[in-house]
Amino acid sequence: MIVSVIYFIVYFSIFLGLLYLLFYNRKSYTSAFTEQPRISILIAARNEEHSILRCLTAIDALNYPKDKIEVLIGNDASTDNTCAIVNDFIKDKPNYSCFTITQTIGNTRGKANVLAQLAHRATTDYFFYTDADIAVPKNWVQMMLSALDERVGVVTGITTITGNHFFHQMQALDWLYALGLIQVVADVKLPVTTMGNNMLLRRQAYESVGGFEGIKFSITEDIAIFNEILSKGWEFRNIYSRDTLALSLPADTFWQYLHQRKRWMSGSMHLPWYMVIIFILHSAYYPVLIPFWVHSSVAIMLGIFVLKLIFQSIFVRECLRRVNMTVPWYYYILFELYLVVSSVILIIFFFIPVKTVWKGRRY
Repeated sequence: MIVSVIYFIVYFSIFLGLLYLLFYNRKSYTSAFTEQPRISILIAARNEEHSILRCLTAIDALNYPKDKIEVLIGNDASTDNTCAIVNDFIKDKPNYSCFTITQTIGNTRGKANVLAQLAHRATTDYFFYTDADIAVPKNWVQMMLSALDERVGVVTGITTITGNHFFHQMQALDWLYALGLIQVVADVKLPVTTMGNNMLLRRQAYESVGGFEGIKFSITEDIAIFNEILSKGWEFRNIYSRDTLALSLPADTFWQYLHQRKRWMSGSMHLPWYMVIIFILHSAYYPVLIPFWVHSSVAIMLGIFVLKLIFQSIFVRECLRRVNMTVPWYYYILFELYLVVSSVILIIFFFIPVKTVWKGRRY
């Protein structure tokens, strides 16, 4: 009983602190560039025939001079029509190049290997990373560059899911909620993580760690290189803005969704201690609340549940507002149910001794 009371005091105190930081400690960045530098966009593609054209079309529509963009696509042993679709799209675009990757370098495998080799072919000082199932916003490049100064080596935007199905919409809220939590922590200058589908690396920072081939292999290569770059003294920036909001296609099947989340959960093992505390407190909410009912009344339990729902809904609503999105009021209640069910399923699946399957490869 006493332990439960202490838990809820700590839980809601931290949540109040996060809400305060969300509303009153938001950081904004202004461009340090007097000119628009040449930049490179690096994309690893493996069996992406249904999504790669959407990705490239969004890049071609960027609000940035085309003669200052080079787009490097790495065909990662695709067995479908990805390569043919890419080559047809870029045939009249001299600033686009597609390379079929057949060998590995250094400690790399899979996606990290492709990106490592594309970096060797890049001719600029700014590496932008996105995925083949992502559509970036028109002002993506300029907004990401605006966060750079001479000390910053990594800039991270935000990403969410697009789709009309209810499950897709819940995933979209989940992404924006999690990224909102990360943003709040990042705004007090505490590093958390990055996302390889919406990331900018300064070449000098990338090369300071030896590139992807110079670091220990990880299936979450973006988190690995983020941590290595920061260990060299570089700073980071996270930008929660409509102009950095990339839209990802949802996983094709629930099975793919499980493996995608298992891959991310593996990467979360490398999160800093303060984020681990937040996630543990968040995950322990119902395991603490349900037994607490034995020692309290239904009214008290309901009050605790409603308070959590209110805090969480305020946080999510503000995250949505910042990217000009809205959802019906009842989605906030359904989102809580989604979090409960998905968390239980994902925790169980994470501990099942099966290898993570991603893009047809087992890790």
